[in-house]
Amino acid sequence: MTETLSAAEPSTGLDAEETMSRDQIESLQLQRLKETVAYAYERVPLYQQKFDAAGVHPSDLKELEDLAKFPFTDKEDLRQSYPFGMFAVPQEQVARIHASSGTTGRATVVGYTQQDLDDWAKLGARCLRLSGVQRGWKVHNAYGYGLFTGGLGAHAAAERLGTTVIPMSGGQTEKQITLIRDFQPDAILCTPTYLLTIGDAMQRAGQDPRQTSLKVAVLGAEPWTEEMRHELEEMFDLDACDIYGLSEVMGPGVAGESGVTKDGCHVWEDHFRPEVIDAFDETRALGDGEHGELVFTSLTKQALPIIRYRTHDLTRLLPGTARPGHRRIGRITGRSDDMIILRGVNLFPSHIEELALQVPGLSPHFQLEITRPNRMDELAVKIERRDDCTSDRARVAGDELQKLIKIHVGSTCRIDVVEPETLPRSVGKLKRIHDLRNP
Repeated sequence: MTETLSAAEPSTGLDAEETMSRDQIESLQLQRLKETVAYAYERVPLYQQKFDAAGVHPSDLKELEDLAKFPFTDKEDLRQSYPFGMFAVPQEQVARIHASSGTTGRATVVGYTQQDLDDWAKLGARCLRLSGVQRGWKVHNAYGYGLFTGGLGAHAAAERLGTTVIPMSGGQTEKQITLIRDFQPDAILCTPTYLLTIGDAMQRAGQDPRQTSLKVAVLGAEPWTEEMRHELEEMFDLDACDIYGLSEVMGPGVAGESGVTKDGCHVWEDHFRPEVIDAFDETRALGDGEHGELVFTSLTKQALPIIRYRTHDLTRLLPGTARPGHRRIGRITGRSDDMIILRGVNLFPSHIEELALQVPGLSPHFQLEITRPNRMDELAVKIERRDDCTSDRARVAGDELQKLIKIHVGSTCRIDVVEPETLPRSVGKLKRIHDLRNP
């Protein structure tokens, strides 16, 4: 694999590839894609087996559209190759090992060469800069450190950008608040639900989150809505931007959102080729603007090249805006493996979040419980009322939410409005769905 370090444009401080035209990007993608599929075929036995079984060879890739001829990769492939079977370099060239957070099953193992780590830091820094984080700022990093890619990935990105990193990690909410007060950071990196937890804890302690030094929050690792963005920006008086990534593809920094346009994450297409397919018919490739499952092929990774990886994240590809040569992904509406099918109706936690935050008196704190009391699945939404919402108003608000879900989602569910501070709080990724059905 060729080295991918790029010089910054002296007039803008941007990487040269950030300002490439769409034609330039696609020309670079084709060159790197040819190298990547050949590299994976030669060095990873699983890819040789999969390509041979599908009747395709790296030499069949002559234009970008030919990528659709190649088989998909999914989590199960990494699990079957556990722990290091999909590594394309010898052990002495692996500089670091991470593993996925395993929110939907057993963790999967990923590796990085030093060049991979350099590229990751560079792309993460691009994301932070695009979101408005500036060189010389203090950055409070509340992503979890360890095998999870979030903490160390965000840390390296912030250092590469030239900020001062406060490596707090996740949890210990009271200590988070103390450090934010004492160290006066300019930006915070964490999950959206954990920033909400921090804000709630501040308010309970009699502190106003709007009076902190924070100017920008770069939030990722879980789907969140425009309604949640508004909630957090109002709570903290800052700009909240998205960042996208997943361990199997790289980690945080695959795509980042502009703090100016706030219109979805730009995929760094000099390093990744995204596709969208029908989540329920993988043979159907979807065009830009069509909603489906996001698929990624890496273009520069050395230790773990990944070909057509099915992310299970549901979104669509859109033209670039702040970086016109790089397409954007729309808001992640959920994961195909997080989807609840309730009596034939597809439902995601993000649907509930979006609707709940339209109802005065209801908070962003909710969880979904699925039961099967009489052979039929039933869904209950447990959601906290806000502190200033009376019990009588809460009952009315619950009825309003139930009607909105019926109208906009097409499903009937029970709404239980509960007291403030009674549902679990996030210390990282928050589990929204609780399946209480007997196996």
